[in-house]
Amino acid sequence: MKNIKLMNKIAACGTDRFDRAVYNVGEDVAGADAIMVRSAALHDMEFNPELLAIARCGAGVNNIPIDRCSEAGIVVFNTPGANANAVKELVLCALTLASRGIIAGIDWVKTIGEGQDVAKTVEKGKGAFAGVELAGKTLGIVGLGAIGGLVANVATHLGMDVIGYDPYITVDAAWRLSRSVRHARSLDEIYEQADYITLHIPSLPTTRGMINIESLAKMKNGVRLINLARADLVNVPDIAAALESGKVASYVTDFPTEETVKVPGIINIPHLGASTGEAEDNCAVMAADELKDYIENGNIRNSVNFPNIDMPATGNRKVVVLHKNLPSLIAGITSVLSGRGINIENMTNKSRGDNACTLLEIADGKFAGLEDEISASISAIQGVLRVRFI
Repeated sequence: MKNIKLMNKIAACGTDRFDRAVYNVGEDVAGADAIMVRSAALHDMEFNPELLAIARCGAGVNNIPIDRCSEAGIVVFNTPGANANAVKELVLCALTLASRGIIAGIDWVKTIGEGQDVAKTVEKGKGAFAGVELAGKTLGIVGLGAIGGLVANVATHLGMDVIGYDPYITVDAAWRLSRSVRHARSLDEIYEQADYITLHIPSLPTTRGMINIESLAKMKNGVRLINLARADLVNVPDIAAALESGKVASYVTDFPTEETVKVPGIINIPHLGASTGEAEDNCAVMAADELKDYIENGNIRNSVNFPNIDMPATGNRKVVVLHKNLPSLIAGITSVLSGRGINIENMTNKSRGDNACTLLEIADGKFAGLEDEISASISAIQGVLRVRFI
């Protein structure tokens, strides 16, 4: 039996992907072979040596100690695109909330006293909540991945002029973009041209605090900012000062903090980006399928710390080796097998930065009880992180 530990409530349509004759799935599972997690923080969690993989039901992996997992040969998966539509729809809501006094107006209507003529009072007071329209305005999108691309396309249908910046855009993502989306060659182009700016990038050392006093100074007066990506992309004291001065007309964030809830002009959404039944289902199913494919076949899809790699199942045995991306390491692996008279039927290797994975196919029966010896010999090679037999 393989043990799948759930660190949060995971949609049943995802956990049902595991055959209960093969997998033990639950929150109380001990000795986990794999973990499924949504928002639970794992940085202080002690991982057992048998842990093979962690699947995050969502895109961000800030709650997972990626470096520690890599060193232990633990593959970390996420589910890019599974919640993209849900976030896209909330961005559309945020664009409207940033443009018009909808929230303040609704709150004001609630104050209309009993006995007042509601209709007349509303007609008299509604002017205080007037706003602007999206059509004809320029929307700057930072990050054109699964979510940013969807936002870009739908914004063109709202009559917005869309300009996007993403130096790491994939070929597939570029193909999915409307031809109406203009390409910005720098962030400064976004800052200088956009009436609205929406962020769709991960939290990295190079992106944290990117919206600050310097970048705000480059933006149009009255710019409207939307951040449904990560809280730490925006420097809150700087955005508060910009709101007070009028440089920024409104700021919508999906990440309320002690700082943001106290600032007039910040619209705090309670982290609803992926909070739809459909998104949670999509994420759970994708995460479960990723774990199953890795556990059962050694294939890796959508990992954040190891390369995507796959080898079709043929009925032969597989050796899965996670290792550092070092010269001559593969030769060391193959020499262990050839030294024992074992022929490699098929082999593939992929790398991702400092980490790599090698899959080897061996004719069934050739190991003849040598698994422990072969595993020890390969594991002894400098840079090898984990060896598995399937």
